[in-house]
Amino acid sequence: MHVLIVFACFMASAARSAPLRESASALVEDPQFQEILQRSRSLTHKILDSIADTHSSCVHTETLKLDSSDIGRFSTMATNIGFPPAPVVVSENFTLETVLRVMHDGLQLHQGLLSSIGPRLAEKDKVVALMSDVRDLKNQIAKMQKMNQSHTAAPPTSGSVELRLPGEFEVKVAAHLTLVQLQAFSRDVERCLRSLDRSADDDNQS
Repeated sequence: MHVLIVFACFMASAARSAPLRESASALVEDPQFQEILQRSRSLTHKILDSIADTHSSCVHTETLKLDSSDIGRFSTMATNIGFPPAPVVVSENFTLETVLRVMHDGLQLHQGLLSSIGPRLAEKDKVVALMSDVRDLKNQIAKMQKMNQSHTAAPPTSGSVELRLPGEFEVKVAAHLTLVQLQAFSRDVERCLRSLDRSADDDNQS
């Protein structure tokens, strides 16, 4: 799971320190962009608020706790079931295009994971609702990508994720890993969105 930590460090440090290009900065100031960003932040908060309940509804194994920091012990099983890490960006240049792409790709990945796991769960209602919120947030990020004049559309990729889940325990582990990773990823998405939120700047100045 070390790749997730690398990604988290990149997202947090880039959002705090690196400047946007002038053209991107002008786009971020656009009221329409800010409106989409506010919807995105609201959806991100909704996702974060619902992860704990979703985990409780579908993972009933004592050794699989959402707040457990000992997730490294599942690294072998994660490899065995084909569990993919969140996207990692290795770049010295922070650009709006890069951040939006990473957020979109990561959300698409987690939407695919939830879609793959959902049918195997006895209690799937909260997973389906969470997947819907992840999809809606991904669509909002796509709108920001479309507004970004520097954005070049990448070839469409499949949102499906094929996991090797021969038994019930593997399904529980996959659900656990998905929700733990989605929680960390969503926190980093929120940090990045907050760094682009001009209403936060206005509040600080008032």
